[in-house]
Amino acid sequence: MSENLAIVILNWNGKSWLEKFLPSVINYSQNAEIYVIDNFSDDDSVDFLKFKFPTVKIVLNDKNYGFAGGYNEGLKSINAEFYCLLNSDVEVTENWIEPVLNLFKKDQKIAAIQPKILSYSNKKYFEFAGAGGGLIDNLGYPYCRGRVFDDVEEDKGQYDDETEIFWASGCCFFIRSKDFWEQNGFDERFFAHQEEIDLCWRLKNSGRKIYYTGQSKVYHVGGGTLNKQSPQKTFLNIRNNLSMMLKNLPFPNLIWILFSRMILDGAAAFYFAYKNGFSHLWAVLRGHFGFYAQLPGTLKLRQKNQIKKYYQTEWLIFKHFLGNKKS
Repeated sequence: MSENLAIVILNWNGKSWLEKFLPSVINYSQNAEIYVIDNFSDDDSVDFLKFKFPTVKIVLNDKNYGFAGGYNEGLKSINAEFYCLLNSDVEVTENWIEPVLNLFKKDQKIAAIQPKILSYSNKKYFEFAGAGGGLIDNLGYPYCRGRVFDDVEEDKGQYDDETEIFWASGCCFFIRSKDFWEQNGFDERFFAHQEEIDLCWRLKNSGRKIYYTGQSKVYHVGGGTLNKQSPQKTFLNIRNNLSMMLKNLPFPNLIWILFSRMILDGAAAFYFAYKNGFSHLWAVLRGHFGFYAQLPGTLKLRQKNQIKKYYQTEWLIFKHFLGNKKS
């Protein structure tokens, strides 16, 4: 059933991850083609792959294009009806593919799907990046069923359903290739972080659906909370989130939401500085300057239509930090 599926792993100097997690992908994906797009690694990842995993197909990028550009460039060489964009630090499980493909088959309007994403280090809990399916609040803050900001829930079967969501996690991202290319793939200006949310938002604006299935599960090593991130990741998240909102928010909401976010980002900058050091405050400022620099190009990428009901909850940041909402 999965002869039209390409499982595609983007690699950059990730030999240790490939060695650890590729065996599970190969063992549980017999009927799919497995590809590694190498993003111009300078370790011996490629030679290692050729020797240890000769059945895996390799696509060589001529430079490091980042996560977004790396996939866009590498996928040009891969012909399949469905892509599964899979992080190299993901352990897959038996029967992880079939529930996803069955869901695609049920509804042709579904463009992208993610499975249940659990933590590799603590397998009873959801993982930060995706959990039980991605949602967004009215101010553009991403969260998940199973994860609100830094608070992650234990998996007790509460998200074993199949349901429509707002965004699918890039760590295990199934998408119809037709939909991927009709949207011109990821926005390469993002480099990394939130590019999958932007793509899903564009798909939603185009009348397509994003889904989650709890009948498939994977385990992700991942990063985690913002205070564990580097200042560069803080910069990318701030810049990319603002650009994503400018591209995709319906116009009546756009101005006041962007203004509100500027104020909240300023407050966050001082919070980060207090908690993580001055470099994170500077990263927030850099994120805003980066957003301004991209502004002309971002405005050109606004679609003709923006869905008005894009959010699932309102004022999540206040409900979480002032109202103690954790799930």
